[in-house]
Amino acid sequence: MANVPEKPSLEGLEQRWASHWEAHDTYKFDRTKTRGEVFSIDTPPPTVSGSLHVGHVFSYTHTDAIARYQRMRGKAVFYPMGWDDNGLPTERRVQNYFGVRCDPSLPYDSTFVPPENPGKDQVSISRRNFIELCHQLTVEDEKVFESLWKHLGLSVDWTMTYETIGERAQRVAQRAFLRNLARGEAYQAEAPTLWDVDFRTAVAQAELEDREQPGAYHRLAFHKITNDASNNDEPIFIETTRPELLAACVALVAHPDDPRYKPLFGTEVRTPLFGVTVPVMAHELADPEKGSGIAMICTFGDTTDVTWWRELNLPVRAIVQRDGRLPTSTPAWLEDNTAGTKAWAEIAGKNVKQAQKQIVELLSESGEIEGEPRPITHPVKFFEKGDRPLEIVTSRQWYIGNGGRDEKLRDALLARGDELTWHPPYMKARYQSWVGGLNGDWLVSRQRFFGVPFPLWYPLNTEGEIDHEHPITPSETSLPVDPSSDTPEGYTEDQRGAPGGFIGDPDIMDTWATSSLTPQIAGAWEDDPDLFARVFPMDLRPQAHEIIRTWLFSTTVRSHLEHGSLPWRDAGISGWVLDPDRKKMSKSKGNVVTPMGLLEQYGSDAVRYWAASGRPGTDTAFDEGQMKVGRRLAIKLLNASKFVLGLHDGTDELPDAGIVNEPIDRAMVARLADLVEEATRAFDGYDYARSLEHTEAFFWSFCDDMVELVKGRAYETFGPQRAASAQAALRLALSVQLRLFAPFLPFVTEEVWSWWHDEADGLIHQAAWPDTATLRTIAGEADLKVLDISTAVLSEIRKAKTTAKRSLRADVARVEIYGSPTTIAALRLGETDVREAGRVKEMIYIEAPETELVGTEVSVLVTLAEEDEFTPKKDQ
Repeated sequence: MANVPEKPSLEGLEQRWASHWEAHDTYKFDRTKTRGEVFSIDTPPPTVSGSLHVGHVFSYTHTDAIARYQRMRGKAVFYPMGWDDNGLPTERRVQNYFGVRCDPSLPYDSTFVPPENPGKDQVSISRRNFIELCHQLTVEDEKVFESLWKHLGLSVDWTMTYETIGERAQRVAQRAFLRNLARGEAYQAEAPTLWDVDFRTAVAQAELEDREQPGAYHRLAFHKITNDASNNDEPIFIETTRPELLAACVALVAHPDDPRYKPLFGTEVRTPLFGVTVPVMAHELADPEKGSGIAMICTFGDTTDVTWWRELNLPVRAIVQRDGRLPTSTPAWLEDNTAGTKAWAEIAGKNVKQAQKQIVELLSESGEIEGEPRPITHPVKFFEKGDRPLEIVTSRQWYIGNGGRDEKLRDALLARGDELTWHPPYMKARYQSWVGGLNGDWLVSRQRFFGVPFPLWYPLNTEGEIDHEHPITPSETSLPVDPSSDTPEGYTEDQRGAPGGFIGDPDIMDTWATSSLTPQIAGAWEDDPDLFARVFPMDLRPQAHEIIRTWLFSTTVRSHLEHGSLPWRDAGISGWVLDPDRKKMSKSKGNVVTPMGLLEQYGSDAVRYWAASGRPGTDTAFDEGQMKVGRRLAIKLLNASKFVLGLHDGTDELPDAGIVNEPIDRAMVARLADLVEEATRAFDGYDYARSLEHTEAFFWSFCDDMVELVKGRAYETFGPQRAASAQAALRLALSVQLRLFAPFLPFVTEEVWSWWHDEADGLIHQAAWPDTATLRTIAGEADLKVLDISTAVLSEIRKAKTTAKRSLRADVARVEIYGSPTTIAALRLGETDVREAGRVKEMIYIEAPETELVGTEVSVLVTLAEEDEFTPKKDQ
C-alpha cells in the first residue's frame, strides 16, 4: 500500500527528482511516433552571454507547463533546448571577461593566454584567438544555464541541445542563405546603412529603439543665389539639431504646397561656412510646422534624409566614418573651395560631438547662426544594445527580401500572420503593424567576428579589385565553410588576396539570420530528414511579445521563402516581468532578480506557481508573496495527500462506479469531471494560468469542505461499506488533482505519486491526463445540490463557531434548516456527513415556499451546545 513518509517535506525534492528523471530518460523524445502523434516546440534559445534572471524563469515555465500537459495527453513531445551563443552580446562579454579585443589584422597565436587580471586596457588578439575564447566562455555559461533549468524542472530532452554557433546551425544558416541567393531573395547593395560606431557594425530596422535625448535646434542662414542683387544677401533660415553635418548638405527641401518656399523651388543656395551650392527642392515629407518649415538634406543625418536622397536622386556627400569620426582629409566637393577647405580643417578627424561644438563656434564667428540654440528633447535612434546614437554610413551589405519593398511578398507574409493561431489573439496586431510598417528589406550582414560567416568568396581582377557581382559559392555538401580560412574550389590558398585570385567575404550573419532558422536547426533540416518530417512544421512557438518583430517575423520569412509554409501552427506569447514599480525588468536597468536564490528559498514549485499564474501575453509583477502562496499550496498537497492515502481502502486501483455510491461522493466526482473539462479546455487554448486557477480553487475547496464533510465516514464511523465509498472517492479526487497540478508543480506531485505508485506503474509525468468520461461514469446521475447544500450548511456551522470564538471541534446542540422541499430533500441525503463533520446533535428541517427564499436556497440557524455538553470527559 501507500508508502507515506512520517513527516513529508519539500526539501531536497528538486535534486532527487531531477536526477531520477535524467537517469530514467523520462523526457526523452520518442522519434518512432508519427507527425500526428508528436507535439513539437520551437523553444527559445536563451542568450548565454550573461546570467538568467527571473524573467526567463517566468516565460520558460509557461512553455514547460504546456509541454508536460501535451505529454500527459499522449503526445511524444519534441522539446529541445538551444543556446543562443553567437553575436554581439557574447563578443562584449568575452571582451570584458578576458580583457581582450579582436583585431582581424593580427596573426593567430597558438600560445596566447588571456591576462589573469584583465585591466582597462584590452589586449588585441587575432580573430581566430578571439573566437576560441568565445567558444570557451559560452561552454561554461551553457553548463550554468542547464543546471538552473534542471533545478526549475524543465522537462527538456537534454540529449537534443543545439548552439546557434554550432556546426549544424552554421550548416543550416549557410544552406538557407545560398538558396535565398540562388532564388534572388538575397542580394548585396552599397547603400546608406544604420551604423553603431561602438560595435562597428550595421544594424537592422528590427534592432532599433527610439530613446528620448536632449538636443537643440540651431538656426542657420543659407544664402540665396540670384541675379537680383538687392535680394542676394537675404538668408533662408533652416533649423537643425545636427549642425556638424553641414558639410554633407546636398539640398534644402520644403513641402510643395508651402507658399513661403514655392518661389524658391528650382533655385540654388549656398551653405553657410562651407559655401557649397545646393538646390532647393520640394517633397511631401517636409513638415511646414517643423522648425522654419524648410530643412537641409544631409547624407546622412537620419532615415528621412535617406528617403529624400533616394527619391530626389541626390548625390552622396558622406562625412561620418565607421568609427564615428570625420575624415582627416578634405572631401572632394570642398577641395576647390577656399572657405570650405578652411572650415573643414577645423573639424577634420573629430568625433561628431566635438565637430558639432566646433561648427557652432565657427558659425557664431561668421554670423551665420541666429540666436542661441533652442533646447529640445527628441527621439533618437539607437541600436537596442548600443550606448551611442546610430549614424548612417554608406557600406556594402547583404539583404534578404522581407516585404519591405515588395508589396506581393508583404501581402503573403501578412496572410501568414492570419494563418497563425495567436495566444492571446490580440498579439496578431503587433505582427500586422510591424509588417505593414516595413520600409526596407532585412539587412542580414554584420561587421563583427563571432557568428556564422557568409559562405562566399569574390574573384579579384588583374588589378586586385573585388568583383562583388559574381560571388563564388561553395557546394552544399561542403558546408559549413569559413571563407576567411577555407579556399574556394578551383583556387589555392596562395591566391588569397592576390590579383587574379580571390578574397573571402569578411562579414558574418546577423544573429537573427541564424535564430530565424531555429525550427530547421532543432529539427536537423536535411541532416536528418526522418526527424525533420516528424517535427516540422512545429506546433508551438513560445516567446515574448517584444520580439514578435524580430524572432517571430524573421522565422516566418525564412520558412515562407524556403518551405512555402508557416514554421509552426500556434504562437504562445508571454509578457514581461515587472518590478514593484511596474517597470520592465532588464539587465540594462539594473532591476533584475536572479532566480537561484528564489528557487532555493521557496522551492521550484513555488516559483513555478507564481510564473504560471501570469496570463498569456500579460505583463506580471514580480511577487514573492505569490511564491509564498505557492509554497503553502505545495505543503498542503503533501499533507492532504498523506491524510487521503492514510485511509486504507484495500486497493491502489481507481474505483469503479459500484464502490463510489454515496450521494455526496458521486456529486464530488461530478464536480471533479467539471474541473477536468475546464482545465483541459484552458490548456487546449494555451491558457495555462486559467487551468491552474480552476485547479487550485477546487483543491482548496476539496480540502476545506469535501474532505471535512466525508472525513468521519471515511474513518468507518458509519460502517465499512460507506467508508469504502468515501475512501475511494477521496483517492480518486487526489489522483485527478495531482495530475492536473503536475504541469505546474512537477516535484511535489511526483513525490506524492511515488508514495502509492511503484516504478512499474510509472511516474506521474508519464501518466495519462484525467479522463472525463471515466469520471462521468463513476458519478452517474449525481445530484450536485447534495454537495453544494451540504458544504453551505457546514460553512454556516463553522462560521457560528468562529463568531462565538469556539473551537471548530465544539459541539452543536441544534441546527435549524429553513429551505425549499427540493433543497431539504438534497440535504437529507448528506445529513449524516454534515452532522458528523459539524458535531451536530440534532438537525431540524422547516420547509418553505421558494418565493420566501429571496437570494438564497437555504437559511441556517445554529445553536451551539454548552461547553463540552456532548464531548466525553477525559476520565470517562
